[in-house]
Amino acid sequence: MIAPLRTTLAAMAAVALSGCVSLLPEAEPAQLYRLDAAIDTARLSGGGEAFGVVLPDADFARAAGGDRILTVNEAEVAYIAEARWIAPASVLFEEALSRAFDVNPGGARLVTRGEYRQAEDVLRIDVRRFEAVYDQGGKAAPKVVVRVRATLVSREDRSLVAERIFETESRASANRVSSIVEAFDAASAEVLIDLVDWTNRRGGAAS
Repeated sequence: MIAPLRTTLAAMAAVALSGCVSLLPEAEPAQLYRLDAAIDTARLSGGGEAFGVVLPDADFARAAGGDRILTVNEAEVAYIAEARWIAPASVLFEEALSRAFDVNPGGARLVTRGEYRQAEDVLRIDVRRFEAVYDQGGKAAPKVVVRVRATLVSREDRSLVAERIFETESRASANRVSSIVEAFDAASAEVLIDLVDWTNRRGGAAS
């Protein structure tokens, strides 16, 4: 009789557990968003002698670097509910930066770490702001702010070549997630265009 009793108890436990699980609310699936940041290559300076640039992993503001979309409303910081970047924002921004250099008609060319000795410069990136700011109230369309500090250093002697802070704002067309993501795309693209163009002009011993 012991084996049937154990079977009965296991079946009762399974029924009880399934009943408990069914009472829990089902979580809404998060909508995933990409960061495209398409580059208008016509706005980049072309020509110049080609030179290699090494791009280490970027530093990224901790609150904004994950896969949640950061918003700021005066002193209140929050994330948009049920919305996520398809990957951490830090990864998406670095990928967008690499794509910007891939289509760059100017002299700056990214090289891999394995080709480090072929590079003239090291480009260090610090993304200090990557957020949607509700500066006109919580119901109005926010503006997206992207601020990046770039430092260009000579690979050979590690001397400072140039440094600059790039900042762009882009107002969302509406207080909707899709519109806010479009504003992130626009602001990121503006920063990347300025950054890549600056690298063309200041890197490679000013070519």
